[in-house]
Amino acid sequence: MKIDQIVEGYIIYLRNIRRYSPNTIKSYKSDLADFINYCSDNNKIDVASINERFIKSYLMNLSEKKLEKISIVRKLSSLRGLFTFAFKEDLIKQNPTSQVRNPKTSKKLPEITSAENILKTFQLAEEADENPVLIKVIFELLYGCSLRVSEVCNLKAGDVDLEKGTVRVLGKGSKTRVVPIGEPSKKNLSEYLKLFPVENYSETFLRNKSGKKLYERYVYRIVNKYLSKVTDIRKKSPHILRHSSATHMLDKGADLRAVKEILGHENLRTTQIYTHVSIERLKQSYKKSHPKS
Repeated sequence: MKIDQIVEGYIIYLRNIRRYSPNTIKSYKSDLADFINYCSDNNKIDVASINERFIKSYLMNLSEKKLEKISIVRKLSSLRGLFTFAFKEDLIKQNPTSQVRNPKTSKKLPEITSAENILKTFQLAEEADENPVLIKVIFELLYGCSLRVSEVCNLKAGDVDLEKGTVRVLGKGSKTRVVPIGEPSKKNLSEYLKLFPVENYSETFLRNKSGKKLYERYVYRIVNKYLSKVTDIRKKSPHILRHSSATHMLDKGADLRAVKEILGHENLRTTQIYTHVSIERLKQSYKKSHPKS
């Protein structure tokens, strides 16, 4: 069987059975397309001819192209998923990735910005030519509720319960979680609903002046524009607000497991990276201000 046929079947499985998000599917497609091209270049069209040695040669090729180790790990993870699927479906006799180890990577801490900077974006939004209420709500959901950009754009009107102070979120793998809304966030969300009233609960919550759904590219543009005015960090994406939200909660003494539930992480180890960010921030504060530093 050809490798591209197995990849096609695997993508269908991820989309229809595992219910992965469109963004996740896109990432898998990109990673596996790279591997298909490498197979084609090396006359390894038939999956039966792909062994552990060939997988390692592919990883070596990625390294020689100066690809970051974290990206190589991600591509290897995509391959593991593909060949595990093929093995379980009896499409191959042996899984060539089962004994392949991840390259060692240095733990890269996520970039964040300060709570003060984020508050400044709300002040700047008040003076905006475009809809200031919509801009504030975008920041409320990304930072105040720690949502992913895809979760923000796909939020339905019925998912927001201002009386209970909660937002129901459909996250990765079609898993639902309930996130609390703080009082300042509730105020901005209420103001938004007055300007953009909904006719039924199935409507998309975030909409433009024409009543159409907001797309991720628009949210990226808004976040980048306003973060650029308050911070010089390298990345200024919506995910920075989620990273910052998690770190600030832990800085204020939030329980790690509670933060895990708010973020919708499947594994506590994923959330623990934010404890490292908090420790680094403590070290920096100590160095700047402590007389014994």
